[in-house]
Amino acid sequence: MDNNERTKDNEKAKMDLKEYCRRSDLHLQQNADGRWIKPKAKFTLNDDQKKDVCEWVHELKMPDGYASNFGKCVDKKHLKLFGMKSHDCHIFMQCLIPVAFSALPKPIWKPLTELSLFFKDLCSIVLKEDHLRQMEKNIPLILCKLQRIFPPGLFDSMEHLMIHLPYETRVCGPIQYRWMYPFERFLNKIKKTIKNKSRVEGSICQAYLAQEISYFAFHDFESHVLSSNNRVDRNDDLIKKNATQPTLSVFNLSGRSYGKKKGNIRWLDDKEVVAAQLHVLINCDEVKPFLNLYEKAWRDTYNDLTYDIIDKQIEADFPRWFKEYVNSNPQEISQDSYLQILVMGPLRQARSWSVYFANGYKFHTASCGEGKSTYNSGVCVSGTGQDGTISEFYGVLKEII
Repeated sequence: MDNNERTKDNEKAKMDLKEYCRRSDLHLQQNADGRWIKPKAKFTLNDDQKKDVCEWVHELKMPDGYASNFGKCVDKKHLKLFGMKSHDCHIFMQCLIPVAFSALPKPIWKPLTELSLFFKDLCSIVLKEDHLRQMEKNIPLILCKLQRIFPPGLFDSMEHLMIHLPYETRVCGPIQYRWMYPFERFLNKIKKTIKNKSRVEGSICQAYLAQEISYFAFHDFESHVLSSNNRVDRNDDLIKKNATQPTLSVFNLSGRSYGKKKGNIRWLDDKEVVAAQLHVLINCDEVKPFLNLYEKAWRDTYNDLTYDIIDKQIEADFPRWFKEYVNSNPQEISQDSYLQILVMGPLRQARSWSVYFANGYKFHTASCGEGKSTYNSGVCVSGTGQDGTISEFYGVLKEII
């Protein structure tokens, strides 16, 4: 956005706010008894709106390990939030403000949303210098919009600090390497080691020395001895690669199931068998040369094929073509190759689980997570669009096979 467009947008926001204040009748009112009543500010929520926000936060589910259970921080009796940790406030400010305060009038809701997006962009993993320079220009305007809404007592040195954050990020780097969460957790851990409150510093030093001695002593133990050094992660996926019996790359991925040892056994229908076979062939590195050969043959035959047409042709005909090619060209396929077994397709008998660990994350199906306080059934898959650009497709896990 250039300077002219930004100026027009700011002027429009000012006019909208002035018109809103003119129509909202923000002045003292006199009732029938002759008493003067001070109306509530327009940025406050009534009891029904507060109740809706509290119920929404109480039923809100976050991914496992992303935030605390917000349902425990809701007081439905007094219609307020309490006991939120600093990280929970951070998540609420970045992601939940635009939804929680959507009942407010647009001239008030819009600056709050811009402030929420400002912090969300500031805490991103990838930052660009030109984007940070634009944020330096936008944050004073956002604060000016907020000063037109909220009382002057709200704005102190902490609110003014936001003006300097983009410049600090541009000079020092991403915020993830400089914020205080690791140190706050470390201080909380240290406070728990205090046994003698009259000698606080002595208790902390003795506990810290004992931990350091134990940490270095564990280096002399055997690898099978469990300690803080080789502790298994909470979402460990048990990466085991069998070097004596190599398999195809698509079957050598890390991951482990949870629950029943053998899972729920069921039979796949014809549509599911075709989908499973196509998924394995497309995602197997050993099959990629044959997939490229099939795609090249179609492009040589038809020059004006689009990505969408090629993808549909691969879904419809590639498994059959791959089977015929492997059977008719045995000289290109070694006798002990797993490709000869791969063309036979999957078994119809399959096992399904409700919980699965993969890539350091915990996934469960939507039905399994109905009674849980976390939501781990959402998945995101990267794919290539018709114009060759990479897009992200979102979905919900119904079953893990």
